[in-house]
Amino acid sequence: MESTATAPALPPVSLVDVASYLPGDPVGTEYFTQFSRSERMAKNVMFRAPKARHHAGRDETAVDMVEQAVAPLAERHGAQTISNIDVLITHTQLPTNPVLGAGPEVARRLGMRPGWVFDVHNGGCAAFVHMMSLARMILQTTDARSALIATVQNTAGPVFTQSEIRGLAQAPVPGDGCGVGLLLKNDSAPILDIEARTYPEFAGDMDFSTGSDRKYWEPGEGQGCVSFSESRITKVFARGNRLVPEVALAVCERIGVKGRDIDTFVTNQPNRLFLRNWHDALELPAERHPDTFDRCGNLFGAGIPVTLDAENRAGRLRNGSVVLLSAFAHAGDFAAAAAVRWGAAR
Repeated sequence: MESTATAPALPPVSLVDVASYLPGDPVGTEYFTQFSRSERMAKNVMFRAPKARHHAGRDETAVDMVEQAVAPLAERHGAQTISNIDVLITHTQLPTNPVLGAGPEVARRLGMRPGWVFDVHNGGCAAFVHMMSLARMILQTTDARSALIATVQNTAGPVFTQSEIRGLAQAPVPGDGCGVGLLLKNDSAPILDIEARTYPEFAGDMDFSTGSDRKYWEPGEGQGCVSFSESRITKVFARGNRLVPEVALAVCERIGVKGRDIDTFVTNQPNRLFLRNWHDALELPAERHPDTFDRCGNLFGAGIPVTLDAENRAGRLRNGSVVLLSAFAHAGDFAAAAAVRWGAAR
């Protein structure tokens, strides 16, 4: 006789709140125009500059940025909620110490003793959703009840203002910032579904190069920076146009919602053309696809939580509405999307 037993349902996990931090005063594009060079690449839609961005200070660490971003969560939910976090997951674009992750120092700074601490380096611009997926899995399969996820983008000031880099076409595009999320094992703002896909065939299409034979850790000439060839940029643009709507619509199908019926669509913020193409692909009006690009530039992995926090603080996220998060990473080697039934505090 066949067994009719079914596996027990996994407990719901909620993204109950988000918060963010932008370092320093806004930096206008005129900072870069004084150094700009005449290049074909500067005309590429991938590198059209925002009006402003924020730059992390030379001595401002990733841990400093996380501490600033978490402060509003502690005010709203209590310091004890933060100190009692069970799971801590961090993603840092530019690790302050290349040997150590930021997690243990974040825990020390915030007075936490989490049972699970992870520093993830993959996920890129989709890191926030990647960390949501990991945190949800841990909360659903262990006795852990709370998680803090933090993504730090801190390359704009330290890397893209270097004397040999600040004149490049891509230099004015990135901005710095940090976004954090608080997840609890309850159904107050449940994560409805998550889709995460890895595309190994696209790995390696984005480089970190010094512009010379020197490895970045070796002494000598040249300054390190992310780089693409012009032929690769065309390919990345085509992939990004396809991947973000693809994973977003996969989530929509499973939760039984049409893309055009999503209440709020939050993506990474690489450039204006991607943003337009993505909401067009979901048949969404632009006002349901928040845009922080002109104020913050490309925030990489911090783009989703910073934009989500801005919408929440502005009161534009209705409790009970469906918020869809979607992003692609690097040159297209990873893409992820998540749907949340919104219910966060402001």
